[in-house]
Amino acid sequence: MSSYWGKNFKLTVFGESHSRGIGGVIDDLPAGIPVDMEGIERMLARRATGMSAITTARKEPDKPEILSGVFNGRTTGTPLAFVIYNSDRHSADYSNLAENARPGHADYSGFVRYGGFNDYRGGGHFSGRLTAPLVFAGGLATGFLESRGIYCAAHIKSITDIEDEGPDIESLTYEQAKAVKDKPFPTFSDERGKLMYDRALEAKNSLDSVGGVIECSIAGLPAGLGDPIFGAFESRLAELLFAVPAVKGVEFGAGFGITEMTGSAANDEFYMDGGRVRTKTNNNGGINGGITNGMPVVFRAAVKPTPSVSRPQSTVNFKTGTDTGLVIKGRHDACIVPRAVPVIESCAALCAMDFLLGGKKIND
Repeated sequence: MSSYWGKNFKLTVFGESHSRGIGGVIDDLPAGIPVDMEGIERMLARRATGMSAITTARKEPDKPEILSGVFNGRTTGTPLAFVIYNSDRHSADYSNLAENARPGHADYSGFVRYGGFNDYRGGGHFSGRLTAPLVFAGGLATGFLESRGIYCAAHIKSITDIEDEGPDIESLTYEQAKAVKDKPFPTFSDERGKLMYDRALEAKNSLDSVGGVIECSIAGLPAGLGDPIFGAFESRLAELLFAVPAVKGVEFGAGFGITEMTGSAANDEFYMDGGRVRTKTNNNGGINGGITNGMPVVFRAAVKPTPSVSRPQSTVNFKTGTDTGLVIKGRHDACIVPRAVPVIESCAALCAMDFLLGGKKIND
């Protein structure tokens, strides 16, 4: 099972939704990097459950415990191991899933892949619960980046067909980005955010769910990060984004919209700005040939509707090979998008830090 990622910031994730705990091991971190536990816990709190009527009622404190690799608030250079204990488990809610596949979930594919030995409770290792270790690692990376004037900013771009309104994310200031992060519903426009929330609440009352799009920018990155072909900045970041179970699509810059432009319109023309090379537009999302060009790296991630819905659904019993019906029990989000925003930011921060480290020893 390939539950690890990174070349210079090597992260291994472990655990299942209903195991005793989840966590990770971060290897090859240079010694001396500050570990801001308050900042990490703020990131985890943004991802927390039970924050509103449209999120799951499962309440986990998500207080990480560092087991090794940190001393006096800084990395030691040895593997950093951490654990987040699972405390609010209702495993009995999943007793009927040992052989009945939930539509939209990995129950059937996981059963086939692991010969029926996989832990199906709450989705097991396929669960969105495993994004908490991603956020821990992303919180560590965020502190590293911000000390160097680099920051990741994300917001809810849309839920269903309701679009956010606000400043251009490419020119977002740090203060504007922080203001969105501090909101319980991270949109620029509170009015549009209320419409999105109400749409999600309608879906919940109809025993259904909705999805949306998260937009993110990495500002302050230097030019020259990445490699052509298989080491492209886009491909390495996309690999992380698709590790988030709900993500089904990723686009950079103008994305699929670039197909509607002419070449002259799609090209980002260069100019000098106070000794720095800049581009007049950013249709390519701050990346050319897989390598950053110094403009903000801008991307969007499509987050599918939560597959666990309370409506009766058709499925199969994959042990008996018969058709059957299923009503999913348990506690689930009507819309996972708000809680996924810090997860997407974390993926961006991890990718940026991995490239910046480049195997070098960095001491503050």
